[in-house]
Amino acid sequence: MNGRKDNIISPEAALEMKAAVSEVRRHTDALRRDGKTPRAYIMTFGCQQNEADSERLAGLAAAMGYEPADTYSGCSLVLVNTCAVREHAEKKALSSIGQLKHEKNLDPSMIIGVGGCMVSQQHRADALKNSFPYVDFSFCTTELWRVPIFVRDRIAGQKRRFPDVTSSLADTDFSEEVPVLRKSKTRAWVSVMYGCNNFCSYCIVPYVRGRERSRLPSNIMAEVRDLVESGCRDITLLGQNVNSYGHDLDAGVTFADLIRMISALPGDFRLRFMTSHPKDATPDLIAALAESRVAAHQFHLPLQSGSDRVLAAMNRHYTAEKYLGIIRELRAAIPDIVITSDIMVGFPGETEEDFGKTLDVLRAAEFDMIYSFIFSPRRGTPAERMEGAVPDDVKSSRFSRLIECQNAVSRAKNEAAVGKVLRVLTDDTFDDADDKTGRSDGGKLVHIGKEARAGEFYDVLITHADTFGLYGNIINT
Repeated sequence: MNGRKDNIISPEAALEMKAAVSEVRRHTDALRRDGKTPRAYIMTFGCQQNEADSERLAGLAAAMGYEPADTYSGCSLVLVNTCAVREHAEKKALSSIGQLKHEKNLDPSMIIGVGGCMVSQQHRADALKNSFPYVDFSFCTTELWRVPIFVRDRIAGQKRRFPDVTSSLADTDFSEEVPVLRKSKTRAWVSVMYGCNNFCSYCIVPYVRGRERSRLPSNIMAEVRDLVESGCRDITLLGQNVNSYGHDLDAGVTFADLIRMISALPGDFRLRFMTSHPKDATPDLIAALAESRVAAHQFHLPLQSGSDRVLAAMNRHYTAEKYLGIIRELRAAIPDIVITSDIMVGFPGETEEDFGKTLDVLRAAEFDMIYSFIFSPRRGTPAERMEGAVPDDVKSSRFSRLIECQNAVSRAKNEAAVGKVLRVLTDDTFDDADDKTGRSDGGKLVHIGKEARAGEFYDVLITHADTFGLYGNIINT
């Protein structure tokens, strides 16, 4: 950290970014005069934070004069935003990067940059440099605002650029002046903080996104206010551990305070957030949600395991009973709340008894839905070196049993909604299909037939349900 409490890049750095944007813009304007349309494609893997980061990459690309494209074929600029949470995500990203070789052969002037969590690991940045010679540069998660500088330098013929990850991640300041090109007019991601201090033993995030640093409340409020005034109806606040917001600032604003401040804004909109850590799911936060007129009755609270022994090995800082206590508090304060969770199977040393305890908590918590994962060792994390690896066939069997158990709970929870009227916000992009969809206040997928207009709120009578969604009829038009 730089000793300041605003986490914002220096004025000199901001000027350098803007100067690079202007220089690249002159280049793309020249391409247009020569009859070529410079286009940019942003390829995104991973979580909602990566989606939000890619919207800022798209904003930078537009500012530099590139038109957005739906495919990388024929583009002048391709930016790949990668994930490293699981091995499968890295392999998928590497495969997609490999497919760009053919495009670069067709047009050697194409600029390819790779960023995100995967290349914020030194071994991946080095492998990209040595094994993918057609990639022009990589950038760490903390360097998004520098992308115009890297693009400018490659256009000018400077060498390929691959960072020393340790030094790049040490500089964790971000820019509030990076433009955003959003995919949706009615739904928006708003990052309120970056990084993580939790160091769960299985998780690579603190190593690739740096320490927690929060945006100033005034900047968040300005962004949310602009979104609401422009007609945005569904706003999700993002952070790796979003409810630890503000701990690193001198602003005296907690995440619960931030919820209250946003809830006071005029307008018809929903407010969501993710992802939460149980250790910071405080009574004050629950009270703020219950009091709010705009906060969605939805809470995503990762469990990971129902075994206290495994939770301790994961460095999660709560017990199964503590977790279930939070669930009880949420339901007491907000009876219709939709609760979802993350659960991992196959953590090193997990026994059949440990897994049974996870199923016990799953049944007791009655989640509406879970995101379930098989443990994937991440290089450099403590869990990578732990003994007691669970055999693949055992992990697969437990995973199937977990899904079977949860599907029964999910179906029962969805069927309980039959006969109720839910307020649904329709998706703002529709194809010609008759089955149009939206999301309830609790974030559930609702199928509402062909009559709906895009990006509108409707009252929907739920007529039937299955494991993964609700079905209903609009009762107001």
